[in-house]
Amino acid sequence: MIEQATEAFVLEARELLTELEALFLELEDEVSASRIDEIFRALHTVKGSGSMFGYTALSRFTHHFENAYDLVRSGQLEVERGLIDISLSARDLMVSFLDLGGDGPEAEALLASEDVTRIVNQLSGLTGQSCGEARPDQGGAHAVEPGDATCSPAEPHGLRKFRIKFRPALDALRNGMRPDLLLKELEDLGKTSFELEISAVPRLTELDPTDGLIGWVLEVETPEGREAIEDVFIFADDADLTIEEVSEETPQSDDVANLQAEADQPATPVSRPGAEAIPGTVGTPKQTSTAKSESIRVTSSRLDDMMDALGELVIAQARLEAVCEEVGNSTLETVVEDMQRLVMGLRDATLSIRMLPVESVFGKFRRVVRDLSADLGKDVRLLTEGGETEIDKNVIDRISEPLVHMIRNSIDHGLETAQERADLGKFAQGTVWLSACQEGGEILVSIEDNGKGLDAEAIRRRAIERDLISAEADLNEQDLHQLIFEPGFSTAEVVSSVSGRGVGMDAVKTTIDALGGSINVLSRAGQGTRITLRLPVTMAIIDGLRVRLGESVYVIPLSAVEECVEMDEAENARDSGRSLIQIRDETVPYLELDKLFGQEACPEEGRRVVVVRVDGMRAGLIVDDILGQGQTVIKGLSIYHRDIPGLGGATILGDGRVALIIDVATLIRWAETRRGQGPRKAA
Repeated sequence: MIEQATEAFVLEARELLTELEALFLELEDEVSASRIDEIFRALHTVKGSGSMFGYTALSRFTHHFENAYDLVRSGQLEVERGLIDISLSARDLMVSFLDLGGDGPEAEALLASEDVTRIVNQLSGLTGQSCGEARPDQGGAHAVEPGDATCSPAEPHGLRKFRIKFRPALDALRNGMRPDLLLKELEDLGKTSFELEISAVPRLTELDPTDGLIGWVLEVETPEGREAIEDVFIFADDADLTIEEVSEETPQSDDVANLQAEADQPATPVSRPGAEAIPGTVGTPKQTSTAKSESIRVTSSRLDDMMDALGELVIAQARLEAVCEEVGNSTLETVVEDMQRLVMGLRDATLSIRMLPVESVFGKFRRVVRDLSADLGKDVRLLTEGGETEIDKNVIDRISEPLVHMIRNSIDHGLETAQERADLGKFAQGTVWLSACQEGGEILVSIEDNGKGLDAEAIRRRAIERDLISAEADLNEQDLHQLIFEPGFSTAEVVSSVSGRGVGMDAVKTTIDALGGSINVLSRAGQGTRITLRLPVTMAIIDGLRVRLGESVYVIPLSAVEECVEMDEAENARDSGRSLIQIRDETVPYLELDKLFGQEACPEEGRRVVVVRVDGMRAGLIVDDILGQGQTVIKGLSIYHRDIPGLGGATILGDGRVALIIDVATLIRWAETRRGQGPRKAA
């Protein structure tokens, strides 16, 4: 249980640190009391939880950080760029403490490192507080003493005395609570004395060592207020807790007697921070303990297992449909229809769980742009659009690194310096746009800048130098732009710490190809560059249209299909070599799949045309017959077949046969590249 609780803390802490980075950047743009409160609460949560779950080095460092934002919250410290710079660096160090996995020699070494000392000194300079050094001979929370690393004000306030009655919930120890660390936190606030209450402890033969049976009566003299003490117990859920401020003459023995008398009574839930406890009474019950949780945390591996099981269920349901068609039993047909409806509902629910807004990726790049613009001495802003567009979690996890590479290239290679932009009559501040939208079964993610654009001639010269193309090769501008994705290709004259080694864009193409996506580049000299990634919405289960070519069955993603029509056999190849079919008042180019896949031509009449849309243009795919539509579980191809253009995977049909899934966009682009021309809209 303790290990699970610690894992939950680490997961929550990482989420909070991710949110903190976004909050700091938002605070730099616009100062608001709500953001400052969110930052303070997040820092306090990490500090309090860290001391409970064996991350006391993290807690000790975070204390300095929290102090600064406590002053910001009270209006004693202004938000400025310097504070944001320090905050972002401190947040990165908090991530480093988490990565170490808890207290130990490495955590203590990091706490004593130059980076931590520098940040602590910078925070002290901002807050006007003096900090001593944590004594290396003491570990855990004892290494933090009043006036040591916890930073005490140069002019301490008058001392206040508080009396605390505390008994953890019976199962608190099993859930990971560390009362000893809570008591040490109280010691950090000031002079502390305490007495134990052990009347609830049974005989050794009846003792369960995992039960919380000991209570404490404590007195703390501290310059801090009630809130500081309540914050120590903020995570002591369902504990019996009373905090009261007392004068010197208030007797203590009555409190001990009261606590002993309560030992045999059920523990009353703790009164939460912000609720005033009445002296001599226990806290009011916590009202939210039985409230429904609006969300739960589930590891991604469990979602993957759930999706795998659902995929097998979809295949089994397809087999059941095939059996139903053979048997022809009306009762069985009703059951199959119900089964199909339930499976589709389960599929939609499961897929929706895996779908995340792409904003979860976009938000990370504000920090990237901020740091890069500072490193390169350029004034750059990032604008985002379409962050609410949802995409499969597996896709999101894999596109983060490619987007970083492209943003770095846009800022380093694409955008000019402020002086260069002024000389060209542009605004001194450069802009990078990051946008997302859905088009059919694809998600389009674009990175655009208003810089100098790609130099086609420089790309051509470097490609000839590296023997990628011959000097006589006649490539159009679009083909030249695609050369930037070749391994090791770069036009940079100087290799910098940001780019110029020629590995970034190659990594982008490798990742996008593995996802079954594609990359389109559009650049105009002096105006900027836009790179668009076309990605599948999901990589698990899709609605597919089953079609037949000879004896083989293929699946076309239904999201790409616009309509199906009869093939007019009178339509012949035109003199230009393009095959066109007239559909109502529009002429649509088409491809014969049997020829593309090297299958023998089928002599059947009444062939069908599946009209699809690719890159905003319509095209037809000629098939022998249309078998119907249904759910399709995408299975990856082997390493020997995954690079075949036009194939996006395979699936298992209800009769046990394997059907190949057609990657419509890749197939048409590949086929038209072979012809040297692309599908176009008819006039």
